Amino acid sequence: MRRGAKAAVIGSVCTVLVGGAGYGAYNILSALNGDGGGLAGNSAPAVKTGPPSSSEVQDTTRKFFAAWEKGQGTEAASYTNNAADAGPLLNAFGQEARITKVHITPAKPIGTTVPFTVKATVSYDGKSKPLDYKSELTVVRGETTHRPLVDWQPSVVHPQLQRGDTLVTGESASPPIEAVDRNGTVLTKEKYPSLGPILDELRSKYGAKAGGTPGIELSIRHEADAAADTPLLTLAKGKAGRLPTTLSATAQAAAETAVKKYTESSVVAVKPSTGEVLAIANHRDDGFNAAFLGRLAPGSTMKILSAATLIDNGITSMNGPAPCPPYAISESQTFHNLKNMKPDLNATLSDSFSRSCNTAFVKYANEVKVDSLTREAEDRFGLGRDNWQTGIPSFDGSVPASGGPDTAANLIGQGQVQMNPLNMASVTATAMTGTFRQPIVVPLSLDNRERAKARGLSANTVQQLRAMMNRTATSGTAAGVMSGLGGSIGAKTGSAEVDGQAKSNSWFTGYRNDIAAAAMTQDGGHGIDAAGPIVAAVLRTGG
Repeated sequence: MRRGAKAAVIGSVCTVLVGGAGYGAYNILSALNGDGGGLAGNSAPAVKTGPPSSSEVQDTTRKFFAAWEKGQGTEAASYTNNAADAGPLLNAFGQEARITKVHITPAKPIGTTVPFTVKATVSYDGKSKPLDYKSELTVVRGETTHRPLVDWQPSVVHPQLQRGDTLVTGESASPPIEAVDRNGTVLTKEKYPSLGPILDELRSKYGAKAGGTPGIELSIRHEADAAADTPLLTLAKGKAGRLPTTLSATAQAAAETAVKKYTESSVVAVKPSTGEVLAIANHRDDGFNAAFLGRLAPGSTMKILSAATLIDNGITSMNGPAPCPPYAISESQTFHNLKNMKPDLNATLSDSFSRSCNTAFVKYANEVKVDSLTREAEDRFGLGRDNWQTGIPSFDGSVPASGGPDTAANLIGQGQVQMNPLNMASVTATAMTGTFRQPIVVPLSLDNRERAKARGLSANTVQQLRAMMNRTATSGTAAGVMSGLGGSIGAKTGSAEVDGQAKSNSWFTGYRNDIAAAAMTQDGGHGIDAAGPIVAAVLRTGG
């Protein structure tokens, strides 16, 4: 139940109780129920149900806009279905955000949805600037009041606002920055849209260190204290400090273009020889940096790490046995392969890896220790220790020793394993070179960050992993996607089933010469369907 609606119910109950007890109260209740009694002949109007009518939509939006324009935030909130949440933000609009002279122009309703334009003025310390943007609202019927009400979403006030956000105007929390790529090319939100939240994070952390001075801005302040403010309008420019990054404008442009073709997609590219991040791109409505902060099962891309575990623990090798039966049972749970995959009981690890046979890995679940995969991930690939210092917030992956059927499930990138494209690009880079180089976005010298370390892999293990990934890229499941890419190449496909989704999450990771990239598309299907083309597009740039 929404809080605004609940308050209205309490108010109506109090009215009945004030009418008295006993017979008098019975008469009032009977009349309201149309049962006769002391108010015989009178009946309450029928309760309205169903979607609001066009006249109700127009009347509700008119009242809501009128109160909002006058700076009467609490009054405007009373026309929403969540006044408790709407009130503070609507009041902040005119107070903390210093927005005045508000004029709202509604467009023609589309059913119960009303697009509108806001024109206003933002003023602070003698400086003013016009503010102009578009948003929309939807009118719904209150669940308990049955009144037509604005369905409350922070985005009604501004399309970039999310739950817990507020608006402020004043001296910026951090000086502005001019972020540049590895070759000195300026990186802007306008040219590279998905870098927006990342540039905000870099500004928040390094603005002062880069030598800039604050300006005056209208900004979105997020609920999480560690989250960087999102500037919306600059009233007075500060001095921008120049901030070097490891990014490549060429790779970033390719990544931006590639993710736009698939919703809910993210990609990361790194330079294996140094660990420098070359590109970060996300195509998401929520602005979340899933490329660095996502926590999802990586599917069969995890088999790179699982194969390394089998090799390093002496269980099998590239040319050793890894039979691929039609199904495998571990801890009373039955595992299957992708549809139409033919069994091969004489398969080697290289055969099963390049075909992405699940059952071959599941069959070894009883031969690895519960924590074997965890130890491999932490000690050799640098994952799961929560100590990466990339320069912006990131999740370092998680490979828990969860036991039971999850020992098998983890080996095929399901179960309790959680990764993101940053993690899988790093896994690929480590498999290529044998050395774990914790990814970085800005030079360590900027703030003397300590880089995470791990043992890495032996030359023998690297040789086997590269050979298997190359076979996957040239004649295995990734061959179609990687076709046409010259040089030293390797890849691994993956798909991860998720409860409630029609399709699996699409995963793909690969390398070409000195660039490794990994991508994930939620609800994207098989690895070659969505994530694969994204990675291939980035690899073609060569960094």
